[in-house]
Amino acid sequence: MVRRPCRSSPGFTILELLFAVGIAGTLAAIAVPQSLRALDDFRTRSAAQYVARRLATARFQAIRRLQAHGLRFEPDGPDYRISLVADGNRNGIRTTELQLGIDRTLSEPESLGGHFTRVQFGILDGVPDADGNPSGGPDGVRFGSTKLAVMNADGTASSGTLYLSGSGRSQYAVRVLGSTGRVRLLKFDAVRRRWVDLT
Repeated sequence: MVRRPCRSSPGFTILELLFAVGIAGTLAAIAVPQSLRALDDFRTRSAAQYVARRLATARFQAIRRLQAHGLRFEPDGPDYRISLVADGNRNGIRTTELQLGIDRTLSEPESLGGHFTRVQFGILDGVPDADGNPSGGPDGVRFGSTKLAVMNADGTASSGTLYLSGSGRSQYAVRVLGSTGRVRLLKFDAVRRRWVDLT
């Protein structure tokens, strides 16, 4: 009986294996935070686009029905709930008339967090407002004391800005220009320290 010489099977030494695991761990440590930041930015941007679409829809309804429509922002803990509202007696949308049922609430109040995890209305510490001035506080709904974004039948609107922030450092703004009713989407560029218009 002839014996064949034993060849060692190809494989890895423990040192090579530890080296490969070390490289994989380093790459994961670099990639995971980047991925989380990208996910946070995607969620925050999607939430801002969602709010901008709701405002554009309210403007379209106001012009089409010749009746003011808008979004109402009701405080809900540290955040707000949004609902679509409409003028019921053609004198504009008013908080007291909403409470009395004269002006109508057309949709159930909803929170952003229900659609976009870890996104809320707010402006991050150290971020200036969209005009470049100090923010003046963390409140993200800047539509006067009524917290109503009203779109009028003639295409005009109440001026204001909505700030949305993610769990990381993502910061977006949805701006309504009163004279035209135009809705603009902006992102805060933390590197250049300025707002960038995305529309």
